[in-house]
Amino acid sequence: MDILRRALDIGTDTSADVDVVARLAEICQQLEIEHACFASKIPGNDTLVGFATYPEGWRKHYLDHDFHLIDPTLQKMMHAMAPVDWERLRHLEGYDPVFRDAHDFLIPDIGMSVPVRGPFGERSVLTIATRTTPQLWVLQKRAIMQKLQQLSARLNDEIMRSGKVMQNMHRPSLSLREIEILQWTAAGKTQRDVADILSISDRTVEVHLRSVRAKLCAVTTVQAVARAIGMKLIYPL
Repeated sequence: MDILRRALDIGTDTSADVDVVARLAEICQQLEIEHACFASKIPGNDTLVGFATYPEGWRKHYLDHDFHLIDPTLQKMMHAMAPVDWERLRHLEGYDPVFRDAHDFLIPDIGMSVPVRGPFGERSVLTIATRTTPQLWVLQKRAIMQKLQQLSARLNDEIMRSGKVMQNMHRPSLSLREIEILQWTAAGKTQRDVADILSISDRTVEVHLRSVRAKLCAVTTVQAVARAIGMKLIYPL
């Protein structure tokens, strides 16, 4: 199974040319549900781009605890071909810790995830959550299923045409160690300094820097640092 190593929440970014959170809110209104979330696995990258109508507190808690690595509504659904009711995910590893904490933020545990395969090779998921009873959910789910699948495909295509998302589709994915090494290098530390600070060998530092230069299409480490700062992968000190 693919591991989504880096989650990028750009749902509050007002510079995006598509207000995805507003679109998700519209979907909630159309389907008479409480919450919706859209996430997409970027092709050739380990980044998960996400948007949600969930409260800010839950979104922050979710990212801080790396729940995207274990959440079955994402991990399972990135490989599914058809919509899946969350009830069928209860036995999977990761369900209990994610939904236990979600309950503390008043997030419903009744919902559905709809996988979408897009024209750019992306794997996307639209999830919806609603406060209802299991009995009423059976009826509601049947009534909205066709509309939900249509909205999922339409929203995916709209988002993938967004300049903001397309920018992140081509965003290099650096490992946490590579970012750490590059950040220290940006601070003016020599290769030996970085090795001492991180308690690793010079050779290991060089291997990581070589990987960084390749990922950023940079000839020199100085160029790699400049490009990483420009992409906001690291920050100038």
